[in-house]
Amino acid sequence: MSIGHKGLLEMVLACLLFSLMNACVYATKLFDADMPAAMVSFVRVLSNLVILIIPALMHKKIKALCGDGRPSLWLRGLFGSTALMLSFTAITRIGPGESAFLTASSGVFVALLGPWVLGQKNSWLAWLAILGALFGVALLFKPDGHSSDLLGRAMALSAGLLSALAYLMVARAGRSNSPQSVIFYFCLVAMLLHFIYFAHYGFQTPHEAETWGLFLLIGVFGSGAQFCMTRAYQAAPAALVSAVGYLAPVLSLTWGVVFFAQIPGQNALLGSLLIVLFGVILPFIRKL
Repeated sequence: MSIGHKGLLEMVLACLLFSLMNACVYATKLFDADMPAAMVSFVRVLSNLVILIIPALMHKKIKALCGDGRPSLWLRGLFGSTALMLSFTAITRIGPGESAFLTASSGVFVALLGPWVLGQKNSWLAWLAILGALFGVALLFKPDGHSSDLLGRAMALSAGLLSALAYLMVARAGRSNSPQSVIFYFCLVAMLLHFIYFAHYGFQTPHEAETWGLFLLIGVFGSGAQFCMTRAYQAAPAALVSAVGYLAPVLSLTWGVVFFAQIPGQNALLGSLLIVLFGVILPFIRKL
């Protein structure tokens, strides 16, 4: 098996793990309705930080995690951690499926903002694809299925925009910083934001044993997905990996139907289809 094929398989595994994580996030609300989404995202970040810190301590490479400390690293952490908190809140409000498609609009926002942030030009076909994907987003804001929570949808879309800004900051951080350093700054800023939240609203532990089990699964699935995704982008062409990444919202929508009986309406299905269709082809036509 070639390195590129291995990278794509790792991205498929990352999509599966991300989708299962989303399903577990939604399930925590069913077992413990009073559990704030910020507590769930805190567990996700903490597990990621532990997995980074332990190997660095064992090999005495803590300094290597700090990178060069440039502002774009801190901004990536701010945008990425805020996106995580918003996306987890959106999942608990509108379910794992539709929220995942709205958050997956991050790839569209990257193409939309790239010309101004990175100086990357888009072809006219790319602009048409961007418009098509944004039309799909608009359809998802006309809910005709199981949920009519517009605030939850706005949170998911905001998470997509902030994730795009985080990706653009990673691009600006350059190759002088390793993926581990980028994730480390994300964890640092995310922990600070969560501490601010807990200082204001309080720290709440789960009331049900099932919630503790879901917390463990969220940490394992999320950290495993992050690891697989990082390896995929290192091993395979970015355009292919990005295209495969749209499998995650498709699987999340599937788990929503299978596990939680969340049947999307026609608008949601058509909007999701447009986001996937144009999102998948966008990386391949940006420079045509």
